[in-house]
Amino acid sequence: IRRKKLLELQRALLERQRAEQLEVQKQAMLRSILTAQARQRLANIKLVRPEFATQLELQLIRLAQAGQIRVPITDTQLKQILAKIQAGRREIRIRRL
Repeated sequence: IRRKKLLELQRALLERQRAEQLEVQKQAMLRSILTAQARQRLANIKLVRPEFATQLELQLIRLAQAGQIRVPITDTQLKQILAKIQAGRREIRIRRL
């Protein structure tokens, strides 16, 4: 039983290390893709909508790797990208009667 528990702990540790390594690589790529102001805006978005920010980060990395966007992306360009994404979403309004 102890051996099994030890193996489980080792697997969990390896998974956590892989996840941390991937996060470090992702942040390094984002540093090369985004200007400081754009990274700050992305950090602010991550505070409010973490899932959306993660998807946006991955999308920006994919676009940069494919050469479909010019790097570095400025804060203004990031705002434009966000506006395009928001235009595709339906706005939901709640009215109180």
